[in-house]
Amino acid sequence: MGWMKQLETERLILRAWRLEDINDLYEYASNPEVGPKAGWKPHESLEESERILQSFISGDEVAAIVNKENNKVIGSLGLHGDGKRNVPGSKMLGYVLSRDYWGRGLMGEAVQAILKHAFLELELNLVSVYHYPFNEQSKKVILKSGFQYEGTIRFASRIFNGEIYDDVCYSIKKEEWQKINL
Repeated sequence: MGWMKQLETERLILRAWRLEDINDLYEYASNPEVGPKAGWKPHESLEESERILQSFISGDEVAAIVNKENNKVIGSLGLHGDGKRNVPGSKMLGYVLSRDYWGRGLMGEAVQAILKHAFLELELNLVSVYHYPFNEQSKKVILKSGFQYEGTIRFASRIFNGEIYDDVCYSIKKEEWQKINL
């Protein structure tokens, strides 16, 4: 992966996607509780997951989250350009986790690893993150990770089914992250 080396936490490995991850990707991405919380439609076929997997591999922005316990890919996270603030030194965090692994603190663990990498190795100045108002799980991860609430952009994102949602906006600056973590 160009932007990120393999990272490891107590329970997880964050690494580049591989073609053999297809079944794990389809398993979590086809669950109707997973994609819509992030604004994308559940995958309807292995072929659809394969197209997404190919874009992950060639796009070089999204890491696979691997559970060390069973060596299974249980989600993804990435650092992307943020269309709401197109400035050097900032990226937007995005993530998704298999429904089977919610509520265990795994995403918070992955987010901490990626923030450390973003600020200490990529030398970013700011990481932003967004959630839709109804996504309470994501809100908890964001707040526990030290992000600061910036505001809500109303009527901001049209999702896959045509519905339009507000974007709840947060960011964390390098100095803020350092105060908490160093």
